[in-house]
Amino acid sequence: MRRILTLVLFLISIPAGGAEAPTVLVFGDSLSAGFGIDVDQSWPALLQTRLQGQGYEHQVVNASISGETTEGGANRIPIALERFKPAVVILELGGNDGLRGFPPERMRSNLKTIIETSKASGAAVVLLGIRIPTNYGSRYTQAFENTYRELARELDVPWIEFFMAGIAMDRDLMQDDGIHPNATAQPILLDNAWPIIREALEQAKTKT
Repeated sequence: MRRILTLVLFLISIPAGGAEAPTVLVFGDSLSAGFGIDVDQSWPALLQTRLQGQGYEHQVVNASISGETTEGGANRIPIALERFKPAVVILELGGNDGLRGFPPERMRSNLKTIIETSKASGAAVVLLGIRIPTNYGSRYTQAFENTYRELARELDVPWIEFFMAGIAMDRDLMQDDGIHPNATAQPILLDNAWPIIREALEQAKTKT
């Protein structure tokens, strides 16, 4: 139910006559789905407000799903691209792969599929890097984190090294589970991602 609710709330926020407005597709997991907080407090909702405030006509569609893995994302990205035809895709996946100890090579392949499929559709892509605890050892953790850097370089996409920078180690900004950012942290998440989102928006503008 939560999966459907997040998406529907963003869709019905699109005003009448805005069907032709370009779309920004947020394609992530619980960090972007508003897990544990009201959807209108989530950073994608705040992104919509910022876009409007800065004169962008784009409409945000949040297709994030709590618990999503990169494999799940790779399987559903073609449908999302066909349905919403985004100008920009904000890709925030991988955390659940890392927490479950999935092979970094498999995560890399899935993320690469999502990026290449999105770019082939004409969308600009930004990549939000994730870090994980060292439960599986430093070798695994390093390979996991390097995946984002290597893909960004190989596929020439704007990226940030750590989406949760300034939040993950601050208990006041985290929910009781110690994994998910709380409502207070959402503006910081948006500020972390905003520079590359703006870069992608400008890149998409030059294609039109």
